[in-house]
Order: sequence, then structure tokens, then C-alpha cells
Amino acid sequence: MDTHPPTQTSANPHIRQLVASRQEGYALPRAFYHDLALYAHESQSIWRNGWLFAGFTCQIPHPGDFFTLNVEDDTLIILRGDDEQIRAFHNVCTHRGTLLTTEAHGSVRALVCPYHQWTFTRQGELFHCSGMQEGLDKSRLGLHQVQLETCAGLIFLSFAHQPPAFEPARQSLAPLAMPQGFERAKIAWSKRYEVKANWKLIWENNRECYHCNVNHPQYIKSNFDIYEDGQLSQRLQERLAVALERSKNEDDELAISHRQGGLATFPDAEHNIWYAANRTLLTEGYLSESLDGQRVAPLMGTYHDERGGVLRLRTLPNFWCHASCDHAVTTHLLPLDLHRTLVRVTWLVHEEAQVARDYTLEKLLPFWQLTSEQDWGLCERVQRGVNSSAYLPGPLSILREYNLDAFLRWYLFQLSSWK
Repeated sequence: MDTHPPTQTSANPHIRQLVASRQEGYALPRAFYHDLALYAHESQSIWRNGWLFAGFTCQIPHPGDFFTLNVEDDTLIILRGDDEQIRAFHNVCTHRGTLLTTEAHGSVRALVCPYHQWTFTRQGELFHCSGMQEGLDKSRLGLHQVQLETCAGLIFLSFAHQPPAFEPARQSLAPLAMPQGFERAKIAWSKRYEVKANWKLIWENNRECYHCNVNHPQYIKSNFDIYEDGQLSQRLQERLAVALERSKNEDDELAISHRQGGLATFPDAEHNIWYAANRTLLTEGYLSESLDGQRVAPLMGTYHDERGGVLRLRTLPNFWCHASCDHAVTTHLLPLDLHRTLVRVTWLVHEEAQVARDYTLEKLLPFWQLTSEQDWGLCERVQRGVNSSAYLPGPLSILREYNLDAFLRWYLFQLSSWK
């Protein structure tokens, strides 16, 4: 088998050399977590060339509602306009570059620069700029926009002038995500973490459950992730059959699509598949990903009962989601520097659910708060280990780390194909 992704066309000899240094079937060499030139190349080839998850349409339900997002040195305003269309603008006045807002979220009648009071409509057009000379062409001084797409209540944006086609991702994600009702959900809780680890280490951890048996005692009770096909005893096969029978659903959008143990395969470097959606089984006795397996909130979206397992969504490089019938939990990554990653974990429930009446944070949060924090601790320990001069990449498990290897191949392909 070829050691590296199918093509290597990067014009940067340093990057070509790094990509070539990875041995097939092994973890990445130390330089991939320490090289500043590589980190800059990642910014252009991955973070600014593809689609980034930004947030939810339910965060900005009315015209004038906005939230802001920081990606490296860029700050963006995601704003719902008077025409109900959601747009993403650079949070920069087109006069002298002043930040238009320092608020994380809010609602505006117009965007007014605090420096000289240049005023922009909720569609980003320059409307008012008193004190300027006559004849100024305001039509050329609107806010700088970045490309944005929405999909089943999820918002994605791209800095690229010609980003990858979004439609294939929409066709894959939307059918399974629509029943969750993200567009009419509400955020019950959100927690920000600054994880002292390179962003790739966080994805590497996510792409395997080799570590789950010891490190995620709550998680493994509810899911079949640790049971790869080669490890299915007769008893486990019977448990899977029972779970499949219990989860039978005539609604195709709620049908279980990943019908075996282990993780569904993702990503696909050869075909540049950076998105995936599937429904997986919950173990017997579990209706939801909660500590006791019972529902912790009202049914979301168009669910009629607890059948449907867990919806799993993934989009590289910065988003994954586990959604049960009654709540959804999303994880959103943004790199801060070589050795730090901002992670936001968000819990969503039905829009009409009321805290204390319909759900409590004491029951809603622990399952994924515990699982997430267990992972962040592991990632930080790996980062400290790969910092060591003694670190050398070890062999990956063919049985348990196939998706980790797939992620590394996807990542190397992105580096290689950027000119």
C-alpha cells in the first residue's frame, strides 16, 4: 500500500518533506506537533480552505440577532438580516478597521462603528457615514463578507474564495439531522475549555475508542463502540440483535444506519470526505446518552418515541455531535496556537423545554461533561508526551485505530494538495 495520500502537489518543499516523513500505519512524527511553519500551512490548507462549523441558526432567530466568532486573528459577526438570510461578516469597519462590536452576542437595529459612527445595515451595506466628502461610493464600502451555508439548523462558513462544494455535505447531513430539530432548539448550556493540546491530538483521540474501556466508564455502558467486529462474541452478537430489534423504526430518517459494533468509518482521504452522519445503537436499557440511560428532557424535533439510537454528525476540521432523542451535545474546536485548542461543548434541548420544569442541568450535563473532560485530560497528557525528545511515533492498531489512521491520511492529503 502507498505510504502517503494519493497525490502530493504542495509547492512547499518543507511540507513535502514532513508529509513524506510519516510511516504508513504509525502515528505522526514529533514535528507535526511543534513546527510553526507547518502550523501556518495548516491554517491556509485546512482552516481557511474548507468549511468550519460556526454555530446554530436557533442562536439568532430574529432579524438583527447576531453572535461573534473568533478564528485566529479574524473576528466574525454572524447576523440574521431583515430578509431572514444569515450572513457572516468580518467584524471590521471598512473606514479605519475598528471592531464593530466586542459583544459575544446580541441584537442590533444597525451595526454602528463606535469610532466614527459609520453605520451598516443588517445586510452589511454602508448606510451612513457623515463627515465624508460628497460623491463617496457607499456601495463599494459594505462589510466584507465570508461564504456561509446553513444545513438543518447548523451554520458553516468558509474563508476561501472558492471553497469545496457544500452540496455533497448537505445531502449527507441534512436527512439524518433534520429530525433533531436544531433550527428550533435552544441552548441549555455551553461550556468553554482551553485544552493544552494541539488540535490534531483532539481529533486523534476522537477517532478511536481503543482508550474507552478504561477511560470512559460512563460512556461504554451506553454504546457498542468498544466492540469491533473481530471481538463480537456470541453473547455480544445477541445483544446487538436485541438492540437492533428494539430500535426498529419505519421512519427512514430515524433508522439505525451503523448496525454493528465499533465506530463507523470516517473520514475518507481518497474521496476527500470531510463530513459524515449516521445513527448508532444504544445498549439495552439506554434510551438516551445519560448516566442512567433514561430521558433527561422532552423529545426534540420530530421524534415520536425513544427509538432512533444516537445521531452522530462529524465535519472536519472542527465539529462533532452526539444527539439522543431528547437532547444533543456538540463539540466545536478552534486552534489557539500550536499547543492549545479552544473547545466549546454545547447542550441543546427542545425550544419549549424549561429548566427545572422539563429538565435539570444536574441530569442533562454529567454524561458528556464527564466524557469530554476525561478526553481533554488524555489529550493534554499526550501533548506533554510528544513534547519529549524521547517521543517516536508508534504503530497504530489495525483493529482499533483504523479511523485514526484515516484521519491522518485525510490531514496529510490536505497539506499535500495545497499549493
